[in-house]
Amino acid sequence: MQTLLRLCHLVSPALPIGAFGYSQALEQAVELGWVRDEAGALAWLDGQTRQAMGTLDLPLLLRMHRAWRTGDIAQVRHWTQQLMASRETAELRAEERHLGGALRRVLDALGMIEVRQWFDPSDRAPPESEPALATLFSLAAWRWEIEPEDALCGYLWAWSENQVLAAIKLVPLGQSAGQRLLHQLIAGMPEVVERAMMLPDEAIGVGVFAPLLASALHETQYTRLFRS
Repeated sequence: MQTLLRLCHLVSPALPIGAFGYSQALEQAVELGWVRDEAGALAWLDGQTRQAMGTLDLPLLLRMHRAWRTGDIAQVRHWTQQLMASRETAELRAEERHLGGALRRVLDALGMIEVRQWFDPSDRAPPESEPALATLFSLAAWRWEIEPEDALCGYLWAWSENQVLAAIKLVPLGQSAGQRLLHQLIAGMPEVVERAMMLPDEAIGVGVFAPLLASALHETQYTRLFRS
């Protein structure tokens, strides 16, 4: 039960890392008319779940979890750098640095001494010293004895919940529509996580183009609620 409660702590929207400030280009997609309604929001989020989160973030989170467990910090840094390099726009890279640095401060305050080998991005550390969100999420999952599959499910849930909340504000959608979106996304999560756990190194990457294009365009969007 303790590990379940720790996982709830780690994925709670009350965790002060500022994820609510990022839409990961959904804001631009709505502005362009690519996402207009509940069905469009589901297609957008499901596509990212299966072809980005499930093929990049989750497989790398799994490898970082394994590396923390074996004490292989070189591998933790290797997979962190691969994740950072896969953020193809300035806003996505800034988001990753912000969320990783914010989680670092949270875990440091909780006495997790391993985070001190990672510089805070505000210290102008070299890129190889900056943690991604998955870097420290996987550390917390390992330290709190959360099983890898459960950690991947929790990470995907937290991302999905945040994106649905963004869709509710942006499209806009009602609360009931938001709950229907989450319900449908949850139905596909076991398959996405199972696939991510089996994915070989050479297959890791992003298979969607529209979110990357929207992210680049969002950098010059005139009025914005979100930072990405």
